[in-house]
Amino acid sequence: MVEHSADIPAWIALFVGLYSLAGAVGELRSPGLWLRLVEDIERSPATLWLAGLFCLALGATLYLVTPWRPDDWLSVAVSVLGGLIVVEGLFFIAIGERFIGWFKPMVLRPAGLWAGFAAVFGFAAIVVALSRLHTI
Repeated sequence: MVEHSADIPAWIALFVGLYSLAGAVGELRSPGLWLRLVEDIERSPATLWLAGLFCLALGATLYLVTPWRPDDWLSVAVSVLGGLIVVEGLFFIAIGERFIGWFKPMVLRPAGLWAGFAAVFGFAAIVVALSRLHTI
């Protein structure tokens, strides 16, 4: 049982990395995609609320399923990521239109830079995960 719980942060890192890499490819393939996504979410209070609910549920799940091991940096990083996603969800629900207004400038101009960062982060997360799972 201990071996399987030790793999949880690695599996989460793998899927976060795949998500980040796919998002980067989407933005690089179709520049402005992230901006259109943000604008679509911004237009609808219901979509803002649902985005908040989704973030809250996802963040809580990541936080709760990741075993807390202070001596394991990946376990700590995944737990912190889960906590930050919970906070993001709460902000979407509480002050959605203002909160999304903070994201918009980040995707307006240097979208290629952010997509490049997302690609590097995604690739790094995948490599870390696969090395932890002893597949590379």
